[in-house]
Amino acid sequence: MHTELCVHILIMNYKIQTYEQIDRDEWNRLVQASATGTWFQTPEAYEFFASMPEMFAPFVFAVTGTHESNSGAMNEETLRGVCAGYVTVERNPIRQFFTRRAVILGGPTLADDATEEEVTTLMSAVKTFLSSKGTVSGCSPIYIETRNFHDYSRWKEAFSKAGFEYRKHLNFHIDCTDKDGMYERMSETRRRQIRKAVSSGVEITEAQSEQEITDWYCILAELYRRKVKTPLFPLSFFIEFYRQKRGVILLVKYGEKVIGGMMCPIFDGKCIYEWFVCGMDNEYKNQYPSVMATWAAMEYATGYNILMFDIMGAGVPDVPYGVRDFKAEFGGKMVEYGRFLHVAKPWLYKIGTLGVKVLKRI
Repeated sequence: MHTELCVHILIMNYKIQTYEQIDRDEWNRLVQASATGTWFQTPEAYEFFASMPEMFAPFVFAVTGTHESNSGAMNEETLRGVCAGYVTVERNPIRQFFTRRAVILGGPTLADDATEEEVTTLMSAVKTFLSSKGTVSGCSPIYIETRNFHDYSRWKEAFSKAGFEYRKHLNFHIDCTDKDGMYERMSETRRRQIRKAVSSGVEITEAQSEQEITDWYCILAELYRRKVKTPLFPLSFFIEFYRQKRGVILLVKYGEKVIGGMMCPIFDGKCIYEWFVCGMDNEYKNQYPSVMATWAAMEYATGYNILMFDIMGAGVPDVPYGVRDFKAEFGGKMVEYGRFLHVAKPWLYKIGTLGVKVLKRI
């Protein structure tokens, strides 16, 4: 059951469409061809989130434009951009009131030659419909945020015109086209830790059962409770990812025990993503489970001819961040593609931001 209103509106020379109206083949073609395409903007990702209405109210908007055909003989209406994401859904009404947010993972997928007007039209539609009460399962988000995995610098002004403020945020992209080169670009410390872990008997496997997912989730939940201190999706989310085969969950094992791992969506042969990762580093110091979980995704990428490993975030520039220091030693290229933010409810946003800061200090 999809959670959107069906709209089809002509804005200037552009049409805005939602899930029921978007041509799926065109959607797939755009995501595959675009330099800003990611797994998170595919129909499969949208349908993954839609399969869990108790957690997510997914949305997708597309903009089509009329352009001259290659022959010049006629005009053709083509898909020029797609923006897919979800609004969080909480069963507890108080938590829902204070935490609801719209997240656009990866950033929207845009035609490489998309115009400023097309991008502004698309993002204005996203803002307008999500900010309208009741548009998505009665959820009007406090804020809308794109978490960009690619370079949107040429369209910054277009986002600004649509009401989205740019904020700097770092990331690492790791080139996985050559295993030997990838290994050599890592720091000597990381290479030594991997060698030591392997010699101690650590193994990397793909999750083979829901019980293994549960074992890994317990480690992840403890990490979020002790250190991350932000909301974590329930176990059912990770089980559903495993059941639907939306990617791979790589486990770090010592003997028969799961001591770490990573959940990785896969975008065809283009990219593998570090969505959730954890390890029992204090308990298994000589096995380096978090290091091995990251290495597992890199090694998996080279084994399956996946071009790049996206570590999905490294914090804000000039602000000390231990996670960024950890990730930097895997030899990736640090990029600053940032985020676009629209705050729909400023007071609730300020309260939520302050609350997160307080929780992280406890």
